[in-house]
Amino acid sequence: MTPHSLAFYLDVVTTGTVLGVGPADSPERVAEVLGPDFAEDHFGDRGMGLGYGYGFVELFWDRASAEHAWSGHHFTVQVHRLAFRDRADVHDVLRARYGRFTPRLRFEKLERLLARRGVPLLEIPEIPASGPYFRTFWQPDSRVAVTVIGTYDEHETPDNLRVGDVYSVHGPLAAAEVEWRRAQAG
Repeated sequence: MTPHSLAFYLDVVTTGTVLGVGPADSPERVAEVLGPDFAEDHFGDRGMGLGYGYGFVELFWDRASAEHAWSGHHFTVQVHRLAFRDRADVHDVLRARYGRFTPRLRFEKLERLLARRGVPLLEIPEIPASGPYFRTFWQPDSRVAVTVIGTYDEHETPDNLRVGDVYSVHGPLAAAEVEWRRAQAG
């Protein structure tokens, strides 16, 4: 096992899933794999999210109406929440598989380990409202994005994270959005 549960983040970035499931799976399938201990949020009858470990891992679905099936939208691993050092933030299923989780994840370490596996991360332009405080790196095969603290600002970035710490891991981020961001950046 990679020390300090880096294996979890490597798996998520490489596969675009959490323990093999993601928003492309039904909410029932996700609950089957990750367990029934989740917080369920509904956004009217057309949006739903499942949060595991007090929102450390979140998956989202939407649908056209209550009569339609859920369609996967995205997932987010809220890495920044671990900096509060609450052991309950990591769901038991993840802790059982990967061990303990450190309060912060350094991007340079994650990027180096991914590169050793032949999994590149490409920096993409940030959405103007987020830059320069955050930087985003994209893995084109899994379509996963890693958001990193780019610079500190007392009103924009968490006090308990440092420049170079991973803020979140999320996906999928479509190639069309990456191209749109590049076009907007010029």
